[in-house]
Amino acid sequence: MVRPLRIGWRYLYESQKKLFGLWTGELTSALLFAVLWIWYIKAFPHLAFYLTIFSTLYVFIFLEFILLQGSLYWFWKWKRLSQKKDSHLPSSYIQLFLFFKKVNKILLAIGLGVFIYHCIRYGLKGLAFFLGLYAFVWIEYINYYRVRLSYQSPSEIKEFFKQKGFKRSILAREIDKNQRV
Repeated sequence: MVRPLRIGWRYLYESQKKLFGLWTGELTSALLFAVLWIWYIKAFPHLAFYLTIFSTLYVFIFLEFILLQGSLYWFWKWKRLSQKKDSHLPSSYIQLFLFFKKVNKILLAIGLGVFIYHCIRYGLKGLAFFLGLYAFVWIEYINYYRVRLSYQSPSEIKEFFKQKGFKRSILAREIDKNQRV
C-alpha cells in the first residue's frame, strides 16, 4: 500500500524541481557529450585519432552508460514524487541498479586492461585523454554507487562542511536498505 506524502507543498515542489533538474541534467550531459564527440571528429580531423581509437571509445561509451544510469535513477525518483508517492524506489527498480553496479565494476576492471592495451599499442600518445575520461568514469561511479561527490548549490556546500566529510550517496543508501530487507 502506498501512503500519500504528508509534507508541505513547498517542500514537495522544491524536491520535484530538484529531481527534475537532476534527471534532465544527466540526460542532457549524456546527449550533449555524444553530439560534441561526433562534431569534434568531423570539425577537427587532427583530433580524430584521440576520439576514435578503441581505448577512448571504450571509456567514452562507459561514461555515457553511467550518465544514463544516473538520469534514469533521478527520473524514476522524480516521477514517483510527481505522482504524490514517496521518492524511495521499489525493490525491482533497486535490483536493476544493483545489476548496473555489478556491470559497472566489471567494466571498470576491463578498463584497467584497456589502459594496459593503450600503453602497449600507443605509448603516451593519447594517454592523458584516455586517463582523463577514465577518471571521469570513476568519479561518476563513485558519486552514484559509493559516496556523494557533487555539491552544487551554496546550501549543499555548507551542508558538506557541516557534516565533516563525505556521506553515502542516495542510491548507495537505497541499495543497502533494499539488500537488508
